Amino acid sequence: MTTDTGKTREHNLSAEKPRIDGTLKLTGGADYAADRNLPNQTWGYPVTSTITSGKLVSLELDEALAMPGVLDIFHHDNFDRLSRSPNSFAEENLTSEPRLPFEDNEIHYQGQYIALVVADTLNHARAAARKVRANYERSDDFLTDIRTLDRGEGDLPGEEQSGDASSLGDADSALESASVRLDQRYTIAQENHSVMEMHASVAQWENDMLTIYESSQGVVFQRNALAKIFGIPPEKVTVISHFIGSGFGSKLFMWPHAIMTAVAARRLGRPVKTVLSRQQEYLATGYRPTSLQRVRLGADDSGRLLSIHHDGCNESSPAGKHDDTVSGATPKMYDCGNVAVTNRLVTVNKCPPCPMRAPGESSGNFALETALDELAVQLDMDPLELRKKNFADKDPASGLPWSSNHLRECWDNAASRFGWDKRNATPGAMKDGDEIIGYGMATQSWEAMRQHCSARFGFRADGSLLVACGTQDIGTGTYTIVAQTASKLTGIPIEMIDVRLGDSSLPSGPLSGGSFATSTVLPAVSAAFDEAVSQLKTLATAEGGAFENADTDAIEFQDGRLVHGGQSVDVTQLLKDNQLGLVDAVGSAQPGDEQSQYSFRSFGAVFVEIRWDPGISRLRVARVVSTIDIGRAINPMTARNQVEGGIVMGMGMGLFEQAEFDHSGYPYNNNLADYILPVNADMPEVDVELLDYPDYHHNAFGARGVGEIGLTGVAAAISNAVYNATGKRIRDMPISIEKMLAS
Repeated sequence: MTTDTGKTREHNLSAEKPRIDGTLKLTGGADYAADRNLPNQTWGYPVTSTITSGKLVSLELDEALAMPGVLDIFHHDNFDRLSRSPNSFAEENLTSEPRLPFEDNEIHYQGQYIALVVADTLNHARAAARKVRANYERSDDFLTDIRTLDRGEGDLPGEEQSGDASSLGDADSALESASVRLDQRYTIAQENHSVMEMHASVAQWENDMLTIYESSQGVVFQRNALAKIFGIPPEKVTVISHFIGSGFGSKLFMWPHAIMTAVAARRLGRPVKTVLSRQQEYLATGYRPTSLQRVRLGADDSGRLLSIHHDGCNESSPAGKHDDTVSGATPKMYDCGNVAVTNRLVTVNKCPPCPMRAPGESSGNFALETALDELAVQLDMDPLELRKKNFADKDPASGLPWSSNHLRECWDNAASRFGWDKRNATPGAMKDGDEIIGYGMATQSWEAMRQHCSARFGFRADGSLLVACGTQDIGTGTYTIVAQTASKLTGIPIEMIDVRLGDSSLPSGPLSGGSFATSTVLPAVSAAFDEAVSQLKTLATAEGGAFENADTDAIEFQDGRLVHGGQSVDVTQLLKDNQLGLVDAVGSAQPGDEQSQYSFRSFGAVFVEIRWDPGISRLRVARVVSTIDIGRAINPMTARNQVEGGIVMGMGMGLFEQAEFDHSGYPYNNNLADYILPVNADMPEVDVELLDYPDYHHNAFGARGVGEIGLTGVAAAISNAVYNATGKRIRDMPISIEKMLAS
């Protein structure tokens, strides 16, 4: 096995290709977790708490147990003794909710699992679950919204997290001496992931071996966590997730329903399938936490930033700590020598929050980029020019040079395509019939990360290739770019490449999240290819081989053939001559010394046109123009699709999405009818352009991730456009019609 720790040789790969798994998805051939039906399978259906805080005193189960088809009901007094996972990201066993199911009788949030009914059919399990009666000791001491704690001035509520705080220079003194100062607060409501495919687990034990089919963004993490929880070696657990109907972070780390399902399958000696309902999704599988933010800016009269204070507060849970760290990226965004950021947590009675597309940074970006727009108004300065004046030539936080940074071109390119020069800075000055037009913009950004990874690369005697990695394709096109990479390396058509992902028994791959899958997996595929070619060379130089006794370093691989001097041999013939059906190898790659030499980050610019019709109180996004620098896009078609999807989610944050709770702590809009999302009728004209500057410091393919960055900046650009149209500065997301009328 070879290990690549840095840039070996640069690969020039960028081509628009349709998804190789598209036909399977269109024809129903893609096997999602909930589609899996095993012989002798049973069904699980969770029973959830109907109170927000307190204790479960007892369960009345007789009526439910007497229902047709019921096999058993699992709960605190009828459950296996298990161990918690160490819950370590470094050890790859992190879970979304560290607390084990039915661990005690404490109720921490509404929707917490209190029992699992297992029956012979889904209908029987669901019907019986509704007959379970729970008796509680209710507590009225609970909190579901941190916005009720904010006094509107001074420090934010919550406990400051020392590990989140950072400072550069003397932000307090610089703010005090600045001739232009801003001090404002911003809030973002809780957002739900609203995935198309519900969370699902299908568990089966064969002797002491557990196989679980899961809708997961991290099969390796889930395997390792389950092994720790059940006290068995990781090689006795297999997690399979071939296809995922979106996750947006909610499926990165395992939730308790998977553990309940696995215990039930072991106890019954039969496979058990549990598929959550939409209401259960909204109650028990995470969310983007509500955030409170305070931004203080100081500048001189020319617009040069002298001081940045960014304080954040977001929610955590008694069932598991989560820190969204909304202010974490601020020190890296602009050239300012005096920066101070903090983050605070408040425990609320809800299930643990979890990462949601562009976690932390998208929330923090909204506050910072809106504050900059407000500062530009105070300075009577173009918001774009203010940002240009404070461009950071290097990473202000670390002092390291950027590996690649083309933000200036992003600003200029997007502004030109959008027509920013036609903007009238006077609020309400631009009109078209009954509609008032507003222009807004913001900077987009996301950290470029890379993890360790292994992959398998194999040459088959029939001329096809096998490429395998224990990562996942969550609908973003990973199958396709892996096939593109293998085709580029070998010259073999994509149609002859068998890509296998989403299985924890494959060589260890990364999570599908954080925009680091592409930059992590492709170097490992290349390393595995090199090792497989090395084995082919060994065969060719062996006794009786085509290049017997030749120096392997003098042999090259070209378009499916080994070439030495004026001679060549086809790989398929080489395998047939040696009576082999497959020659394969595992290769690995991981970040190297470049991590201490450069700062890695992607940048972009987004411009938004909104239209407000005060006569009918209609607010809509009419146009969005975005230019993104993500290094080299391996597949520009799917990369643009990712940015476009991020823009739509940014519209959700800015205009539509918020979880709402009643006086008892019940989220009453926990369904797709009442939880408002952007739909087709809301879609604006979207124009995305990707710059092409390969970042070979980051990896040999020059690629950085694209999944997150498209979301960042959008909510701020919408908010800034609303101000330009109406003169109303709404700092509380989402911008609802009610807020427009009230302000």
